[in-house]
Amino acid sequence: MLSERAGRIKPSPTLAMDAKAKAMKAGGFDIVNFGVGEPDFDTPDNIKEAAIKAIKDGFTKYTAVGGIEALKDAVIEKFLKDNHLQYKREEIIVSCGAKHSLYNIAQALFSPGDEVLIPSPYWVSYPDQVLLNDATPVFIRTNEADSFMVKPEVLASHITGKTKALILNSPSNPTGLTYDRRTLERIAEIVLRHDLFVISDEIYEKLTYDGFAHISIASLDRAVKAKTIVVNGLSKSYAMTGWRIGFAAGPAGIIKAMTTIQSQSTSNPTSIAQKAAVEALTGPQDFIQIMRTEFDRRRKFLVAELNAVPGMRCLTPTGAFYAFPNTSALYGKSFDGTEISSSSDLALYLLEQARVALVHGGAFGDDSHIRLSYATSVEEIKKGVGRIKEAVQRLS
Repeated sequence: MLSERAGRIKPSPTLAMDAKAKAMKAGGFDIVNFGVGEPDFDTPDNIKEAAIKAIKDGFTKYTAVGGIEALKDAVIEKFLKDNHLQYKREEIIVSCGAKHSLYNIAQALFSPGDEVLIPSPYWVSYPDQVLLNDATPVFIRTNEADSFMVKPEVLASHITGKTKALILNSPSNPTGLTYDRRTLERIAEIVLRHDLFVISDEIYEKLTYDGFAHISIASLDRAVKAKTIVVNGLSKSYAMTGWRIGFAAGPAGIIKAMTTIQSQSTSNPTSIAQKAAVEALTGPQDFIQIMRTEFDRRRKFLVAELNAVPGMRCLTPTGAFYAFPNTSALYGKSFDGTEISSSSDLALYLLEQARVALVHGGAFGDDSHIRLSYATSVEEIKKGVGRIKEAVQRLS
């Protein structure tokens, strides 16, 4: 018999859709894949060369559980330079991806009976990680009119005596929207008043557009920093998804607990990937601007194309590489006797009839929308949206 814990959660919908799309493509179908949140750029050569050198130098053994000192120092310098945040080595942990860092936080902080506030729509793993650690996810609905930012007064109304933490994600997956300083300041006031922790997922911080400058909530003042665990990593900004290097910064006691937990699960992140990560953070950074410029071009094209599809409307994202169009006007329509009544129905219809893979909004807690990743070429975007438009026009 499986554990009760295992029965609480479900597989990642984004990875499941990506796997299905790849299986169809392997079967001979021409699939346009908007499903996976993975840059289509190759890891820069200087980073790969650092890994090769590590192998040749024999740096292939166990390291310190929470990361080598050189990488911790590079992370510390990154936080100081990018976020104006000062940390010590004992306040840093390096894990096997940002998802692993988030899971370690959940393990270290949450207990049975705790409630964790999660603005919706949300990244798919937040609720399941809370459930895996015997706590209760409490969803806070946001809407398009507020650019999917949680209203401070609505946040306050969801706080109870059991509330332990707030998970904040900016730039956001799935919406691509970002939090401004004033909203973060008002959220911080509420968090401090109720003595809550903030888990701030900032994995997309370097991928912002239209002059938007990312602000870490931890940088607002010392009191907020003392209650915040900042999570980041290399997967998105440096096209290093498979290298599995993430990191977190926060109060030393929490980081120590996370390190102890990691020592009994994965031990250290891969030694070779850690050496590559040092080069990523301390080496040339021009690759990020090249990638961001291309993502910006795709973003503008995709949003314009989606807004030209009958029954869809899409806000312009200010970060990450996702578009999150509202598709609710299409629900109730049908094709060949099959009704489209949800985002899941629409995603399946588009996969089967248009050979386009994307993720239904219900996976992110918002059934009125679908998510498309523009981490693919403009040519593929043009082809995919063209197929979507044709498929939508067949609905009646």
